[in-house]
Amino acid sequence: MSHRTSVLPGAEAFSAAGGEHGALVLHGFTGNPQSVRGLAEALATAGFTVELPRLPGHGTSVEDMAGTRWDDWAGTAEAAYLDLAARCDKVLVTALSMGGTLAVWLASRHPEIAGLALVNPVVEPIDEAITDLARDLAEKGESMMPGVGSDIADPDQHELAYEQTPVACLLSLAAAIDDLTIHLPGLTLPILLMNAPQDHVVPPSNSELLAQTVCGPVERVILERSYHVATLDYDRELIQDRVVEFARRVTHA
Repeated sequence: MSHRTSVLPGAEAFSAAGGEHGALVLHGFTGNPQSVRGLAEALATAGFTVELPRLPGHGTSVEDMAGTRWDDWAGTAEAAYLDLAARCDKVLVTALSMGGTLAVWLASRHPEIAGLALVNPVVEPIDEAITDLARDLAEKGESMMPGVGSDIADPDQHELAYEQTPVACLLSLAAAIDDLTIHLPGLTLPILLMNAPQDHVVPPSNSELLAQTVCGPVERVILERSYHVATLDYDRELIQDRVVEFARRVTHA
């Protein structure tokens, strides 16, 4: 059976030429650049050279995503970072959800990154009940489980995310996170950590773990009015303002 591999309208990658400092913007699991485009555009308006890649299998069809794994998403994120780093003096990475997982992974490999600005990042091992369910489904030959997209308080906003989650992709992400946790204490770069207490997808304990485990300075912003996809939610302008301010500070340090 053929499946859609053309990009959904609104899910396209985004690039902007700017000044000597760069910003890499990363979207989340089963989402696409639409969820963080406003943030990328705010950074571009502020004069940054911006890259917002579309991760493999995202923004096309859930069947397309089912053929991808963590290594595919991480490879794309790293290639985008290296491209920016080759053109820019300093680079900040800002990200939503699994984009935050990728950002932390990048920082563990590239200590020269100027800073991380993370929104509801995923950094703690995924709940065993969820991974056990995923393994059970996989053993039964089931390839999909319910989706996690568009957790937004603002009724006028919608995330262009998949309605289902590919089981194999979730298990791949879970394994990558298990490998990543050992690197958290080694992070010494500045981190702007923004999280929503009313996140129905990623428990706020992820942000607490990150704040308590890394060794660099952590600046906290609590997103009181938003759910998981806070970059599209009531706090979206607050996020854009704080990320731009943080980006200016860490790239000029």
